[in-house]
Amino acid sequence: MSRYFTDEHEWIDVDGDIATVGITDYAQEQLGDIVFVELPAEGAKFDKGDDAAVVESVKAASDVYAPISGEVVEANAALEEEPALVNSDPEEDGWFFKLRIADTAELEGLMDEAAYRKFVAGL
Repeated sequence: MSRYFTDEHEWIDVDGDIATVGITDYAQEQLGDIVFVELPAEGAKFDKGDDAAVVESVKAASDVYAPISGEVVEANAALEEEPALVNSDPEEDGWFFKLRIADTAELEGLMDEAAYRKFVAGL
């Protein structure tokens, strides 16, 4: 499995033609305590950069963008019951949705972990 990152602080794990999307630990720290998550419906189609989900914290609401184009094949229903999973385990159990990848070439514009860490260090 390969993991990529965006400059909007989403992570994406790629396994075959399915990509799992969530927000990074850095993003959840900036947001604070997550109180609500709005997830996309299965079958929803997104282009790279589209608003795909919403996360609300005690501080602010923020969009979660589709890091690549694709169709939603699953949303993380556990977040509806326990949105704090995004705080406690943002880069594993706190994932938001899974996409069937439309164009793998779009992955080329994303950062690897080392590049993302350098990007965050410069913020």
